[in-house]
Amino acid sequence: MVLGLRQFTERVGDGAGEPFLDADNGEELMHELPGVAVVIGNRAPESPGTLYVSSKQVIWLSDVDRAKGYAVDFLSLSLHAISRDPEAYPSPCIYAQIETEADEDESEGSDSEGSDALDLSKITEMRLVPSNPSQLDTLFDIFCQCAELNPEPIDEQEQEHNWVFSADQIEDETAEEEDQFSQNPTNSIGHSNGDHDLARTVLELQINDQRFEDAEEMEHDRDSGHH
Repeated sequence: MVLGLRQFTERVGDGAGEPFLDADNGEELMHELPGVAVVIGNRAPESPGTLYVSSKQVIWLSDVDRAKGYAVDFLSLSLHAISRDPEAYPSPCIYAQIETEADEDESEGSDSEGSDALDLSKITEMRLVPSNPSQLDTLFDIFCQCAELNPEPIDEQEQEHNWVFSADQIEDETAEEEDQFSQNPTNSIGHSNGDHDLARTVLELQINDQRFEDAEEMEHDRDSGHH
């Protein structure tokens, strides 16, 4: 999967057409809303087109230019919200933040996003402006439903350090630790991450404590002998 906003031109049907969806992999159309303008970064709004929300992605297609369209996967949307603050944007809209593959120091600022050369791989913001603002709540709910259908995948490294355990796992882990402790009381300390330094330190402290106790007993015996 490619992160970020991308061009979308795969249409089916006559006229303006509809987006081609990957039905073989379970992609379904969840919502269709005509009369939606899209704002890419800080650029001027595109002329209104039709917004298609599928179970996998958000697609905007121009009604006047069949070669113009944009799409972004839900996995690339780090945030979506309803914006009704005129100071943030003049028209009520859905505001979305987009994750990109570009490094932070390579991401284009507001001036670059407003230039004539549009690099979609560096666009981090998008606004969807419906001609009827009363549609915003419904659109937001659809976005939420589809975001839940696309949870962020957990890679193998994260799974190795996963701190969420089931009750059975906790019981098994506790029983194993108790067994290890019964065999060697110093072995279960600091052993979970493969680091024995803590266990060694505790063992040394125990030895030093014993030596200190022996020294106190010798001092006490010596004092008793003087009396």
